[in-house]
Amino acid sequence: MSDAGSPPPGAVRREVDAKGLLCPLPVIRLQDAVAGLAAGGLVDLLATDPGVLQDVPAWCAVHGHRVVAARTTAGGCIRIRVEVCDT
Repeated sequence: MSDAGSPPPGAVRREVDAKGLLCPLPVIRLQDAVAGLAAGGLVDLLATDPGVLQDVPAWCAVHGHRVVAARTTAGGCIRIRVEVCDT
């Protein structure tokens, strides 16, 4: 991920492994992880379902959170970093 996706000092960060899961499960796992974090927290979602590239930004827009970074590795794993925002 780019430096823009680097967590600020002291930010709570979680990683959610949703590899091998299909829609809607990756977004549900993300939602569960975000529920326990205060504003400024970060969640890294790891997934293999390419639909997350559209589903996660849409979910963030509805719920008031922000996609900080997204990338796909050479092995096909998608990593999306979401910042929890005040809602």
